[in-house]
Amino acid sequence: MMDDLYYWMALHLIPGIGGVTYRQLIKVFGTPEEVFKAKETELTAIKGIRSATTEAIRNFASKERAAQELKLVRKYGVKIITFQDEAYPQNLANIYDAPALLYVKGNLGEADNFSVAVVGSRHATYYGQKAAEGLCRSLAGHDLTIVSGMARGIDTAAHLGALWGKGRTIAVLGSGLDIVYPEENKGLYHRITENGAVISEYPLGTPPEPKNFPIRNRIISGLALGTVIVEATGKSGSLITANFALEQGREVFAVPGSINSLRSSGTHKLIKQGAKLVESAEDIVEELRPLKKFPPEPALKRAKTTDGPSACMPQDISPEERDILALVEEYPQHIDELVRRGDLVVQKVSSILLNLELKGLVQQLPGKLFVRK
Repeated sequence: MMDDLYYWMALHLIPGIGGVTYRQLIKVFGTPEEVFKAKETELTAIKGIRSATTEAIRNFASKERAAQELKLVRKYGVKIITFQDEAYPQNLANIYDAPALLYVKGNLGEADNFSVAVVGSRHATYYGQKAAEGLCRSLAGHDLTIVSGMARGIDTAAHLGALWGKGRTIAVLGSGLDIVYPEENKGLYHRITENGAVISEYPLGTPPEPKNFPIRNRIISGLALGTVIVEATGKSGSLITANFALEQGREVFAVPGSINSLRSSGTHKLIKQGAKLVESAEDIVEELRPLKKFPPEPALKRAKTTDGPSACMPQDISPEERDILALVEEYPQHIDELVRRGDLVVQKVSSILLNLELKGLVQQLPGKLFVRK
């Protein structure tokens, strides 16, 4: 006798059955097993079901693939959560086309009902990466789970920021959970499973095809109370996520960038259209406060610091090093700019910057650009 999950999986694997149709079938027949027992006339009476789909159900065309899929699920330590399970994310369950089932590596919990999605450009600037990292680190301090897509650029920075803030994070993949994309994020993948979850609606073995990502974006926004866009061009996939968030009745936020950067043209357009401009995590927290009981300020995990460069100034550096370090900002500056501002000769500034780099206080970027660490 097959268990219930086998039938859930078999129905999920039949082409032409998305989340909406799946729910309609369960509403009419009660369980996936009963769907496979239904008569042809009963199936064709369901709105939206094509004849090919009806035939596949009647022939139980997915039975062998479902059995193989469940073997792979056990092999890779993946959990399957259906929309009828208590563990199914509450926010996601409330969207129109929620997935019928989710593949989960890691753990989803009640705390994840208070999530913020942070997405943006795969070709992020240094500014964008640092903005995403800092924002997500602070949001983690407010006990908000960070949701993103584990892509290069802003997504990766968002997950890392949450982890550095000792918070939870969820990655939504556009592939099967046995395929890590991009490959260089394998380490991040495992860290996320230990501090949240990696999830997908796609069967194991599904490659990261371009068509999958716009579809999965509805899950990213659907899991969250609001979506933050950090760096996006006018045609960015991140704007698809923002549109999904609006359709789902969720908040949309945007981090402004340089007026000279095409990578921020999409975020600026969102702000013009009414997205809330974000300068700090508090801008997001205040907007979401009615939806969540936040802990009092002293209980927050993030450390409070005094504003200004002297607040975090180390004591084991010379006065000359202290003066140069005070000139280095959190955005890249050319060494000539530091020389001009410090009214010093370039050889002197270069030597001091090298010392500061060796002490882990500044970072040199290509093109003689320097930023504070």
